[in-house]
Amino acid sequence: MIEVNSFTKNVSGVNKNGIAFQEKMAEIGFETKTFQRESVGNHLLFKSKQSEGKKILLLGHLDTVFPEGTFEEFKEDDEWVYGAGVCDMKGGNFVALQILRNLHKKFGEIRNIDMFLVSDEETGSDDSKIFTSKLSESYDYSFVFEASGENGELVVARKGVGTFFIHIDGKPAHAGNKYTEGINANLEASLKLIELTKLTNLELGTTVNVGHIEGGIGANTISPFAELTFEIRYTKSEERDRVLKEIDSIVSTSFVSGTISTLSGGIQRDVMENSEEKVALIRKFEDISGSAISTESRGGVSDANITSSAGVLTIDGFGPFGDGDHTKKERASKKSFVDKIDFGTEILSYFMENRGF
Repeated sequence: MIEVNSFTKNVSGVNKNGIAFQEKMAEIGFETKTFQRESVGNHLLFKSKQSEGKKILLLGHLDTVFPEGTFEEFKEDDEWVYGAGVCDMKGGNFVALQILRNLHKKFGEIRNIDMFLVSDEETGSDDSKIFTSKLSESYDYSFVFEASGENGELVVARKGVGTFFIHIDGKPAHAGNKYTEGINANLEASLKLIELTKLTNLELGTTVNVGHIEGGIGANTISPFAELTFEIRYTKSEERDRVLKEIDSIVSTSFVSGTISTLSGGIQRDVMENSEEKVALIRKFEDISGSAISTESRGGVSDANITSSAGVLTIDGFGPFGDGDHTKKERASKKSFVDKIDFGTEILSYFMENRGF
């Protein structure tokens, strides 16, 4: 799995990875529904047998972040495996596959547990998120196989994230001869940057980061245009609403008279918040497994944000522990594979036997 390059933009590689996974899932009784795409790889829904009772959607992604020829080898030592995707998240997909193989061996067939693998998570799930959100409506739970924490922590909350752009039009003029006739878009951008940054509230976990700014022609010309690229992250829906309202106010305000600003972009993945229902489900997991389970919240996003936003009880972090992801030092702990496969098998065996939690 690791040696097949599945960089998001390598459509043939992503599909090759998907076909190989499809073959393995067919061996344990899953049927595949393929969502054919062109600009990205195909999204794959693996369907189990259906019966009365609760339903689970397992979630993963096929794509990785390294272009062809840059990081494709696989290696291992006594404690770690190394390669693109060993923790993010071919490793997680493999954990899910092994759990399902164990269930198939134990029960003969698998019921009410489906799995969805998308092809574009690493670039924001722009194509797949509409499918993930719609599919989620048919399920009671979603378990996501992104990497766990160092001590096996499951993930119960993730920040929401949005990316925005403000384009500012000013008026050019000669900086020496006609200075007062110009309208400085760069100055407007700098003042807007300050106001946007003020929206950050670290105590509540809200951040606003202007990550890129550009504009103007040269030192001798009053800038006729500028553009800000910025990101917001938040832990509460109330904070999302506050920040979006303030952004609109900043965009509509001309700090430099005569400038005109327009806003584009939007929320990519909404916030995944913890809840009493999640706390209760984690406690149930502890009863089933006979061990304490640690949880954590993360600033980064995953497709867990999408299923959670769709109203599905979502827990993330079912994959192995690793580090160095998105770098050529990516690795995953061998022991964590064993631990997560054993844990997931216990949890989903209980689900199969009791048709729910």
